[in-house]
Amino acid sequence: MRPQSSAPHAGGEGANPPSIRLLMGALMLVMLLSALDQTIVSTALPTIVGELGGLDRLSWIVTAYMLASTLVVPLYGKFGDLFGRKTVLQISVILFLIGSVLCGMAQTMPQLILTRALQGLGGGGLMVVSMAAVADVIPPADRGKYQGLFGGVFGLATVIGPLLGGFIVQHMSWRWIFYINLPLGLFALLVINRVFNADSKRKAHEIDYPGAVFLSMALVGITLFTSEGGTLHAWSDPVLWCILAFGIVGAIGFIYEEQRAWEPIIPLDLFRNRSFSLASLMALIVGMSLFGSVTFLPLYLQVVKHATPTEAGLQLLPLMGGLLITSIVSGRIISRTGKYRLFPIAGTLLASVGMGLMTTLTPDAPLWHLYLFASILGMGMGMTMQVLVLAVQSAVTPDRIGVATSSVTLFRSVGGSIGVALFGAVFSQVLKSGLATLVEQGLALPRSLDPDAVHHLPDDVQHAYLLAFSDAVHAAFQMAAGVMLLAFVLSLFLPESPLRNKAGK
Repeated sequence: MRPQSSAPHAGGEGANPPSIRLLMGALMLVMLLSALDQTIVSTALPTIVGELGGLDRLSWIVTAYMLASTLVVPLYGKFGDLFGRKTVLQISVILFLIGSVLCGMAQTMPQLILTRALQGLGGGGLMVVSMAAVADVIPPADRGKYQGLFGGVFGLATVIGPLLGGFIVQHMSWRWIFYINLPLGLFALLVINRVFNADSKRKAHEIDYPGAVFLSMALVGITLFTSEGGTLHAWSDPVLWCILAFGIVGAIGFIYEEQRAWEPIIPLDLFRNRSFSLASLMALIVGMSLFGSVTFLPLYLQVVKHATPTEAGLQLLPLMGGLLITSIVSGRIISRTGKYRLFPIAGTLLASVGMGLMTTLTPDAPLWHLYLFASILGMGMGMTMQVLVLAVQSAVTPDRIGVATSSVTLFRSVGGSIGVALFGAVFSQVLKSGLATLVEQGLALPRSLDPDAVHHLPDDVQHAYLLAFSDAVHAAFQMAAGVMLLAFVLSLFLPESPLRNKAGK
C-alpha cells in the first residue's frame, strides 16, 4: 500500500499536499541541522579548551547542548499541536541560529556553555517536531523505511560533523563551526516555508508546566552531580550532595505531578506496556553509551595518534559508515518482513563488543585496529537506535503514538546528557590522576589539552603522557561497554508487536 493513499497528509483542508518525498526531505533537513551540532564540535574540543581553558568543563560543551535539547523535548510536541508544527519548527530554527551566532562570539568557557544551552533549546524542537510529522503521515508498516532514512541522516550528520568541524578548525577558526549553521539554517527555513503545508486544525492541550519544571530540576541536578563529583567537587563536599538532593527532589516531584496532571509529559501507565518500558530503558542506555564514549574519540585521535582535526574527522568514517549502512538496511528489511525484534538484540551485542575492543587500543596500535573496532560499534548502533522508536510506535494505541515517540526520544536524550557528563567526569578524573603521578615524578607537562604542546614534549615524557591519556579514554569505554551489555540483556525480553498497515490505525 502506498503511504500517500492511506496516510493523512500535512496539508490543510482543500490544499494540495506536498509529495511525501518533498515533505520527508524537509523534515530530514531539519533533523540534519539538529544532529549536526551534536557532533561538529567534537573535533574542535582540544582547540577550544586550548584557547578558552576549562579542561574540567570540557564535556559541558557537549552536555549543555544535549541537556537543553532534552528538557524541551516533551514541550515541543504539544506546542506543535497547539500552534501548528510549521510555526513551531520555524521558531526552533530561528532560536537555534541565534544560539549558534552567540556560540561563535563566546569569549570564555562559561559563555560558550550558556550559549550552547540556548542553541540546544532550538535544536530539541527540530528533532521532535520532525519525528512527530513522520508518525502523522506514514503508516507503521512502511515507517521502518523512513525511520531507517532518518537514522541514516543521523549517521550522515555524525560523518559530516567531525569532518566539517575538523576542516574548519584546521583552516579557519573554531568559531566558524557555529557560524556555518547560518546558511544551512536559513536554507532549512526556506524549504519548510515552501513545502511544509501544516494542518490548519489545532488541538486543545493543557501543557504540564509543573512537570517540565520538576523534570528540569531532576536532570540538571543529576547531571551536575555526575559531572562534577570527584572533579570540581570532592565526594565529601556537602555542596555536591545538595546538588544530588536537588535532583532527587525534582525526580520525586516529577513522578507525583505525572500522577495527577491532566495531560502528563510521560503518562505513567505507559510503563505497564512491556515494549514501552524496555525500549525506553534501552534508549536511555544506548544514548548514555554512544554519546558518553564516542565524544572522546576525536580527542584520542588528535592527542594519541597525532591526527590533525581534519584527519580525526576522516578517521571516524568507519564508525559513522557502519551506523549509516545498518540503519538504512535494517529499516528496509523491517518494512519488507514486518519483523524488528532481532535487530536491537544483534545491535546491542555488536555495540558491546565494539566498545570492549576499544579498551584494548594502545598508543602504538595500528590505526586499522581502531577502524575495525569503530565499524563494529557503528553497525551495532545503527541496528538499535531507530528500531526502538519503531517498536514503541507499534506497541501503543494510535492516539498515544506522539507521546510514546517523544518519551523514547526523551529517554535517549537524557541518557546522552548523563553519559557525556558521567563519562566526561571519569575521563577527567583518570587523566588528572595519571598526570598528577607524572608531575610527582618530576616531569614537566603542558597545562592545557593542546595536541601541539603534547607532540612537542620530549619522547620519554610524551610517551608517559599518552599512556595516561589512553588510560582515561579506556576508562570511559569500559563503562560504556558494561552499560551496553545491560541493554543487550534487556533486548532479549523485548516483545515483537505486529506492524499496522495504516497510519493512525
